Amino acid sequence: MLAQIDALTREFDEVVAAARASNADDEHDPEGATIAFERQQVAALLEHARRRLADVDAAVTAVEAGTYGRCEGCGRPIAPERLEARPAARTCIDCAR
Repeated sequence: MLAQIDALTREFDEVVAAARASNADDEHDPEGATIAFERQQVAALLEHARRRLADVDAAVTAVEAGTYGRCEGCGRPIAPERLEARPAARTCIDCAR
């Protein structure tokens, strides 16, 4: 996850640098995708990766505290099937809705 965050951060920085170096009118780019769109797309991927890392960190902390598998919302156990599908799940399926 950290490697993915590093790679996305570098990609974001490259897009920003390319935008500064270009005098193109990216609002009316005949190629379709604008620099602003690319920047937002990378930013969204980066934010998603950071959220996933935070979820993994929280799961590790919960294991260390002996609370892993308990819903942060209601305190009930999280179904084993949910934890198998999403090991870093913080809430039961009812609270996730």
